[in-house]
Amino acid sequence: MMRVFEFLVALVIVVALGVLAAVVMPGSGHVERQLVIGKDLRQVYDVVDNMRRLPDYSVLRALDPSVQFKLSGKAFGPGAEISWQSSDSKLGNGGLTIASATPDFDKIDGNTKEATIVWNLDNNWRGLQKHFTLDLERKGSRGQLTQVTWSYDVTYGWNLVNRFANLYIHGDPDTFIQGSLNNLQNVLAGIPNVDYSQLVPYIKQTQPTPLLVVPTSIARKDGLDGLDDAVNTATAQIQAAAKKLGVNVTGPRILITTNYGDQTYSFDVALPIDSSTLTVDGQSEQLTAATPPSLTAPAEASSAADAAGTTKDATKLAVGSRDQHGRLVVDGNVRATLAFGGAALEGVWNGTYAGVPLTRDMLKAYAQTHGYKFDDVVHRAYDVQVKPEVKDAGGNITSYAEYAVYLPLSDAPTQTPEQAAGIPQPQPGDSGDAPAAAGTAAAPAAASSAAK
Repeated sequence: MMRVFEFLVALVIVVALGVLAAVVMPGSGHVERQLVIGKDLRQVYDVVDNMRRLPDYSVLRALDPSVQFKLSGKAFGPGAEISWQSSDSKLGNGGLTIASATPDFDKIDGNTKEATIVWNLDNNWRGLQKHFTLDLERKGSRGQLTQVTWSYDVTYGWNLVNRFANLYIHGDPDTFIQGSLNNLQNVLAGIPNVDYSQLVPYIKQTQPTPLLVVPTSIARKDGLDGLDDAVNTATAQIQAAAKKLGVNVTGPRILITTNYGDQTYSFDVALPIDSSTLTVDGQSEQLTAATPPSLTAPAEASSAADAAGTTKDATKLAVGSRDQHGRLVVDGNVRATLAFGGAALEGVWNGTYAGVPLTRDMLKAYAQTHGYKFDDVVHRAYDVQVKPEVKDAGGNITSYAEYAVYLPLSDAPTQTPEQAAGIPQPQPGDSGDAPAAAGTAAAPAAASSAAK
């Protein structure tokens, strides 16, 4: 009996000591890690102010490769949510919600020194008011780096069991932060260092459009003169084919980039027409969408054809046959196809064509930071000359051309943050109709119109 009494007394003492220890333990917990990333603050901000890229850099997939994610709420900024489900008991189910982002995304520019984004956390970790805070600070002599301080905060209240969880805050929370921070750096390393802050891109729903197309290419060293010559030659061929087919051209010229290489620029010159059914060599042909070359031809042959613009091989194909992309050969170098349809990220360049490739790179970087998926091999980027260039009698440019540039998307929300915020797209001429001095041409802006 005495032994039982001694055991009970010892148990009471242990419990009392445990309660006392829990009482004196802090009622909240905090852990943080820091990393300097070689990216501009705007790009880092855009990646962490939406949840579409979180599966790519969080450690959740490393803990459970079969974890399932679901996006909900807003597409970008406060209110954006992601949840996950895992059969791994250690990971379990959970979710994150962007609670705040300071300053607003449209206030982030080259002069912004700091930004803070807060994510509320709902998972099986003990405690209340759990949240991550990501503090961004511009670093580097030219402000080209961003220091990310990622912290986790939790309150335990008077729940004594929860207070003991503070002993393990350097376990799962610390691991989550450190692993995700390293992965974030890797994800950002794959995004081009392009300043897209001048863009006001919109997501547009394009319509399937019948096109007459001439594949061609130029040497990059030939510059804009070589481009103009190639476009004019191809346009004349298309117009002659359209007249022979009895169809009408319905819009401005389109360039579909197939290979923007270091030495050669390969592209398709296209004009939209008013019929998707053509009579070729006495046969009625229904136009269909082009197919990726890898699905219809060996990869090496397709790459060689793309690099050469396929113009040389086109003359070997019989009228009425299909080329390696599944496009209908209608006359010599001219093909017909059904193009576009679906979501595309749109931006505009007011200036010479030399600014279009940069605008295209901006759209790609923007899509990557915002988590919009695209495949520029299967669904090529393209541009539309919305407004032609105007020259005087001496050949001097008096009014720049306006180019709408499109990046087809395979997975994206219905609107960009700019659209959702009601930020209007600049109208033609907003960037200036008069040519600027060399090196000071207008920066890209969003398009006000384009072929749909």
